[in-house]
Amino acid sequence: MAEQNKVTLYGMWASPYVKRVELALKVKGISYEYVEEDLRNKSPLLLKFNPVHKKVPVLVHNGKAIAESLVIIEYIDETWKTGPQLLPEDPYKRSQIRFWASYLQQVFEAMVLVIKTSGEAQEKAIKEVIEKVKLLEDGLKGLFPDGIPSSVDEYSKNVTLLDLLIVAHLGAYEAQEEVLGLKIVDPEKTPLVFSCIAALIQIPAVKEASAPREKVVAFLKFFRENALKSATA
Repeated sequence: MAEQNKVTLYGMWASPYVKRVELALKVKGISYEYVEEDLRNKSPLLLKFNPVHKKVPVLVHNGKAIAESLVIIEYIDETWKTGPQLLPEDPYKRSQIRFWASYLQQVFEAMVLVIKTSGEAQEKAIKEVIEKVKLLEDGLKGLFPDGIPSSVDEYSKNVTLLDLLIVAHLGAYEAQEEVLGLKIVDPEKTPLVFSCIAALIQIPAVKEASAPREKVVAFLKFFRENALKSATA
């Protein structure tokens, strides 16, 4: 039976796109094998399973490969009915979750620019990140008119695709602040975003998938140093 329901995730621990999928598997209670990829020396299996983009994440279920994080998460949600429903049945709510999930991609791209730049370019990127997170805050007001659920049990039963992306991209905000000196998530300026993350990281499945802060800090410093060196080379 185990072989008939074999799930393997090919990823790289620091990728938020991989983290999205890992969180989906965790909150749905799906057993899986994790294969860490060296993106500088990609495995033959990764190239075989994702010949188009040659990137992680790739989910392999019973020998069938699915690529692209959002596509994978929808596949997980439709295939396994255990755990929370990541995309609501209601068409309007579903569209809103999809919209803000897509918007978070823009937030992440702006954050990457902050890490990779300095001087005026970085100042411009910082301003963009702050503006985009503030817009996300406004969007959450519509999704959570009564505020973020205070009960961990209640929230864990109602986790959505958007929640997974918020954790994947903003969950390490303290490490990002330490490396960049930028307060991306502020309990006063973005209280809903802050409360959302604070509640989500208390969910056991989410906590289990979280990388240690020191490891994230070290990776961000390494990534930034390499990016700045490349820019001046």
